[in-house]
Amino acid sequence: MENDPTKADGRGRDPFAVDADRALDALTLAWGDDYDEIWLGHDGLWGAHRKDAGEDDVLTGATPDELNRAIRADQSRRGAL
Repeated sequence: MENDPTKADGRGRDPFAVDADRALDALTLAWGDDYDEIWLGHDGLWGAHRKDAGEDDVLTGATPDELNRAIRADQSRRGAL
């Protein structure tokens, strides 16, 4: 692909590029039992909604790692870890 963001100058995979599908799969595998929605929004913001939380109570992060840390902190506050 000519404009593939996972390629660095056509020389192979960019080590800093995020594979969104794989990141969503990993987050869902790790947290899907407690979070009914995990997504990457059109604005590039990652989000998650806990099953027992209010509709507007969402966790967000600029990267999958930031979202994972936010979920871990939320779980810790709830005594779930």
